Amino acid sequence: MHDDALVARGVRVALRRPREADRAEFSALVVASHEFLARWAQGAPPAEDPEGMRWFDSTLAQAASGRSEKLFVVRALDGALLGAFNFNEIVRGAFESAYLGYWIGAAYARQGLMGEALELALTWGFGPLGLHRMEANIQPGNQPSIALVRRAGFVREGFSERYLKVGGVWRDHERWAITREAWERG
Repeated sequence: MHDDALVARGVRVALRRPREADRAEFSALVVASHEFLARWAQGAPPAEDPEGMRWFDSTLAQAASGRSEKLFVVRALDGALLGAFNFNEIVRGAFESAYLGYWIGAAYARQGLMGEALELALTWGFGPLGLHRMEANIQPGNQPSIALVRRAGFVREGFSERYLKVGGVWRDHERWAITREAWERG
């Protein structure tokens, strides 16, 4: 797969920037994964936007804002869209930090793809993106996501009651984080 928007490539997955041409494939993935994503993903398409078009438009707009970096997880073999990483609320200066969000389509979950993709995302975030710290906020019941970040070296820093609104409901979240130094030691 050759792609000018490609930022990182692994064995089974790659990361690349979203493009307007991704709209139909993104929509198909979101529709097929709606129930799976709605339980966990802050900002997942609401029922009144079943094709995820506003979610896609929001992804492109946030990517252009300078405060976020959006990367799609694609299959390395053929570039098929599998999911996404969001480096949200990037703060520069003395902080050099971002909130890390991520999701994968239902058909691709629990196949080890996000473990490889997360390593690529951390390499991108601590390398070219120049971050020092990344924080992932995860609902306590999302054990696969907690296991994913734990394997990558994140540490649990705390618990926030009613932290993020997901699916129209304020939900509790655990705060997991990793610094560049901890990742390099990893």
